[in-house]
Amino acid sequence: MLFHQGGWICSAASAALPFVLRLAATPQVPSRCAMLELVASLAAEAGRVEDRLLDPAWVPAWERALPEVLRLLDAPEPEIRRAAVDVLGVCGSPGELVLPGLLRSWEAEADPATRLDLVLALGRAVLRAPAGVHGTEAFGLLHGLLGSPQPQVRLAAVHALAPSDPGLPARRLADVLEAVRDPGVELWSRTGSVHAGVRGVHRWTSGLFDGPDPGFTLGVLADHDDAEQRIAALAQAGGLLSRWRSPAATLLPRLLGRLDDPATEARFRAVELLACLGPAAAVHADEAASLLTDGAARATRVGQRVKEAALWALVRMNDPRCLPGLTELIAGERSGFASLSGHYPAADWHHVVLPSLPEMLRRLPDHAAPLLPAVCDRIGTLADDRRLHQLCEVLAAWGPAAEEAVPRLLGLLEDDRTWNAAATALAGIGRGGADAGDLLLSRAGAGGPHGELAAWAYWRVCDDPGPVLELLGRSLAEQRIRHPELRRLAGLGSHAAPHADRLRAMTSDIDPWIRVEAAHALWAATGDTENTVPVLTAVVRELPEGTHVPVMLPAVRHLARIGHAAGPAAELLRVIPACDRRLRSDGSWRAFTQDEDIRSAVQELLSA
Repeated sequence: MLFHQGGWICSAASAALPFVLRLAATPQVPSRCAMLELVASLAAEAGRVEDRLLDPAWVPAWERALPEVLRLLDAPEPEIRRAAVDVLGVCGSPGELVLPGLLRSWEAEADPATRLDLVLALGRAVLRAPAGVHGTEAFGLLHGLLGSPQPQVRLAAVHALAPSDPGLPARRLADVLEAVRDPGVELWSRTGSVHAGVRGVHRWTSGLFDGPDPGFTLGVLADHDDAEQRIAALAQAGGLLSRWRSPAATLLPRLLGRLDDPATEARFRAVELLACLGPAAAVHADEAASLLTDGAARATRVGQRVKEAALWALVRMNDPRCLPGLTELIAGERSGFASLSGHYPAADWHHVVLPSLPEMLRRLPDHAAPLLPAVCDRIGTLADDRRLHQLCEVLAAWGPAAEEAVPRLLGLLEDDRTWNAAATALAGIGRGGADAGDLLLSRAGAGGPHGELAAWAYWRVCDDPGPVLELLGRSLAEQRIRHPELRRLAGLGSHAAPHADRLRAMTSDIDPWIRVEAAHALWAATGDTENTVPVLTAVVRELPEGTHVPVMLPAVRHLARIGHAAGPAAELLRVIPACDRRLRSDGSWRAFTQDEDIRSAVQELLSA
């Protein structure tokens, strides 16, 4: 393996480089382009990695290889020339070594796609000092191409010059929009720069506009005869909305205008973005509800339907019109909703996915009563342990509102296969599950993680802390306690005070989750703010800078519970409500819900 996911340049890469290039130069080899793509990946990575991760033999090997790459600029096949241009664009060789060959190729090249790649490579190479006298020539050429009669060449020139002139894309917005909305944009799919068609060009070009200004997005969202263009525009809108809050008000009318788009994918993406915006788009619940009968399916493996995205939008808006559809899903209707909780990395683009059914149900404690009968019926017939656990976690999230499920849970509690799912639900329901006390207490005697769960549920339904204190204390002494168990200790309040010393020591643990939950448990047990507030504040210190990691949310919530003594944290986070950037660590719809959750917690802290 010469190149997998980057991060280093191994000795095998240096040794193999001349042989890979020899294959690329041999007409009879069918994978010549793939060989050059490998060389491009290695050359680009060599310019990024630290010296300690770069094989010492790479630099001399690359210096010997460079003339071979330059010779491929004269290959008779345009795809080989494009691949060679890409290598020269991403490599680390100074401009004075590669610019003469690129400029000569520009003068001789007739293939339109290769000419676009040449413009981009010239833009990269001219910035690699020393560029020599050819640097001035290249800059002059690129600036002259801004006036080209060909929209795609003008777009390529903007991309090429933007690194040295960040304000250029905004000044040339009209040219950029004309190019990405022009039928000729398909030309980029033949280049080595963009491989994802219209959507890829939209995403790539949106990177020229760093910030919340929706000007580019508004331009691409305008009506277009080509469905792929409209879909690409919605993808661009999703990327912008997932990063910034302020564009929502401006873009919302354009999203609503796509709800009756003739293209299924466009309707789906438009209403899915309404779901992401959720409470911010709640005044448009009627428009979302109008799609509840739209059974058209996306052309994806799962085949999510437009009506499912509309249902998700109504869930996010807390609109009761979602209840009939959810009841059908609980009963087991086939759907395009996720079977498991999916997490996607935060990115400049928006991952278009639907949540799982339990993730939606947990968000509806206000509507637990009409949904409970369906949930109770379902948990009585499920053979899938995973689904059973998911629904019992929903009941736990609904809390006392799910008390009517207790009789069904008592039956599950007697079964060795299902009792821990039932115990989870009963712990969330609390005192209304007191009839389960004896069964839970008998399970608590088993010890271990399962015994701790049973003892915790017993405390929650019967108000007797003895069994769970004993088991959690044993875990603390044996140093095998994790942050979920620390949350249980916090839930015991002053009953956990005998463990204060151990909890105080754990506030300096290397794991931030352990530190946060230990600090909260220490405060809940003793009222200690001197040792706990600094620990919790340190975890959220980078939040005002836009850095978000999941452990920050419980930290802010704990600080809000502490109240007045958490003043230093409140002062630190006072800027958050005015922050336009979305505070997120995940992509997809979670980018929006994470931002809402952390802001709500900060507001609670500021109010406290």
